[in-house]
Amino acid sequence: MKDRIKQNLPRGNFEKVLLHICCAPDATYPVLLLRGLRYDVTGFFYNPNIHPKEEYEKRLEEIRKLSKYQNFPLIEGEYSDEVLKNWFHMVKGLERENEGGKRCYLCYKERLEKTAKLAYDLNFDYFTTTITISPHKRSDWVFEIAYDLENKYGVKFLEIDFKKKNGFKASVVLSKYYGLYRQNYCGCIFSKVESDHFRKVKEQYLKR
Repeated sequence: MKDRIKQNLPRGNFEKVLLHICCAPDATYPVLLLRGLRYDVTGFFYNPNIHPKEEYEKRLEEIRKLSKYQNFPLIEGEYSDEVLKNWFHMVKGLERENEGGKRCYLCYKERLEKTAKLAYDLNFDYFTTTITISPHKRSDWVFEIAYDLENKYGVKFLEIDFKKKNGFKASVVLSKYYGLYRQNYCGCIFSKVESDHFRKVKEQYLKR
């Protein structure tokens, strides 16, 4: 059976970890936790799923702010029309999947693969992701994908379910403290449509 790093995490010896970041609010708590465990943290903001471009730029600006507030190095992943086009091609046929379905699995995989490869290229000791801080994301999928990538690239995956032990609640508090913008949908246009529809239905129900 694979020897995994459990939620009762060992303290690092200032080993280097590349932290994939979905958005600034999601990174607030993970960065502090990893540092508390004596890891040397570098952030990697890579999210080709975010749409439209204005939303991407807004989230990018917020993570730049957080990297200054918390004083950690930030690597900005590629984002362009071509990158976005490739992402849409990757999820073709899954446009009608609900949030949390097969489309999300492919999106996790694509972003984690970029992270693992970059961690290998830059000689990091570990890679991990803030995806697990969301109560709406499947950590078991993240871990399954990440361990396959660990075997592929030879960089250890640091298994942390950041939402545990009130991690998500801590991120909400920290986001308010730093004055960060909190988006109301995951990132892709499909999640935005689903989120907008849910809010409209909720508003109509409350007006009754």
